[in-house]
Amino acid sequence: MTKFRPWIVVLLVILATALLRIHLIGAPLERDEGEYAYAGQLMLQGIPPYKLACNMKLPGTYAAYALIMAAFGQTITAIHAGLLLVNAGAIVLIYLLGRRLFSVPAGLAACAAYALLSVGEGVMGTQAHATHFVVLAALAGLWLLLREAETERRWMLFGSGVLFGVAFVMKQHGILFGLFAAAYLVAGRQWRKLPLFLAGAAAPFALTCLILWWAGVFGRFWFWTFTYASRYVSENSLRDGAAALAETFGPILRQSAALWALAAVGLVLALRARRFLVPGLLLFSFAAVCPGLYFRAHYAVLMLPAVALLAGSCVRGRMSAWIFAAALILSLAVQRDFLFHMGPVEISRELYGQDPFPEAVPIAAYIRDHTQSQELIAVLGSEPEIYFYSHRHSATSFLYVEPLVEPQPFALRMQDDMVGELERNAPAYVVRFPIVETLSLGAESPARIFNWWADYGPKHYRLAGIADIMEDGSTEYRWDAAAEAYQPQSLYHLAVYRRR
Repeated sequence: MTKFRPWIVVLLVILATALLRIHLIGAPLERDEGEYAYAGQLMLQGIPPYKLACNMKLPGTYAAYALIMAAFGQTITAIHAGLLLVNAGAIVLIYLLGRRLFSVPAGLAACAAYALLSVGEGVMGTQAHATHFVVLAALAGLWLLLREAETERRWMLFGSGVLFGVAFVMKQHGILFGLFAAAYLVAGRQWRKLPLFLAGAAAPFALTCLILWWAGVFGRFWFWTFTYASRYVSENSLRDGAAALAETFGPILRQSAALWALAAVGLVLALRARRFLVPGLLLFSFAAVCPGLYFRAHYAVLMLPAVALLAGSCVRGRMSAWIFAAALILSLAVQRDFLFHMGPVEISRELYGQDPFPEAVPIAAYIRDHTQSQELIAVLGSEPEIYFYSHRHSATSFLYVEPLVEPQPFALRMQDDMVGELERNAPAYVVRFPIVETLSLGAESPARIFNWWADYGPKHYRLAGIADIMEDGSTEYRWDAAAEAYQPQSLYHLAVYRRR
């Protein structure tokens, strides 16, 4: 019975986290989730990524969403239930790693720390971002790599490589975890193991390329995920990156300051003891947050396993256990409004301000009720979740307008392609978020797409709906004739146009 007691604690941690997540499970999808959900929905219809929906992300998370929706349904609740399970898997793996590297109490503390950190407001932990899927695959790969060192079972070495390869296919940032594992083998002078590990790590990406080549979309896939993506990650300056880093990590550190302080102590203790595995994981996971110097809040999820393990490693006796418990309770108390009192829509407003994520749901319902299943729609903005909610295909393969107005060499070509697709496919409805134009355009931004719409739109479309998002978080809706007579009060409004 004694050996099962730690697992009872792990189960309680998972159940407690599940209760927090279930309370917020209906939070509207944000635009990254909308992209993953729409691409996954297309995959379930037999349509490969990059055929009807293109963006610079690798397709692993699209496939993960497709699996989740195949199991639970094509709803917000189903997607966030999938996140709950992914998060639970990561919690278990954090415990296993903490137990192996430090002790059972340290593993229990680490899994509790990760559970709270990964659901926190600062990292947008209620939303099913790709980073959660990267973490699950990377942790599984690391655990298998450490197991192989004890058992000398070579299939574990290959399997570990495969899992790190899956982490990369989930999101490009995941490659840093594979590099960490390779560095671990090199540092341990395990050169003979490296070829088999690297073969496993390359397999998921090679298989992905083969499938997409067979589906006839390899050229688009390569352009978006490597050619264009390489330009995207070179747009920010060091000054931009430093500002983004301070803006992102300030709230994260404030909300869980006690746990991060314990992690700092754990880092010092590990370095003094010359135990470099978890400090190395922290270094490489921070590097995984850095590409492009954007430092978006959910990127920090990639660092949380190392932070949790270091914080848990401080638990070495009864007194340190009480200190850790106090740090956990304090971090929970700081986020009590977010975790316990806010509803799903309030959560969306807290995390994303006046972005139209709650409004996408009724707008998609209106479009679904006023179109046939084979009719096409378009979003002239950045809300791919509308395609997912409405179960309608996009008339354009461009899911976001931002790449088209960035100061990058492909922008005008992309705009011409999008205009051509919209004119050819004549979508039944167009949804426009005008503030995106204001926020996206810079001094060097080409504006052809917006100038085109200013001329083309009034000739071929009439206003059918308005969702006017006020500063207090409320929304005014107007439909059909009432929409045409309504003057929006906020720059943050969605406009729905019906083809004449």
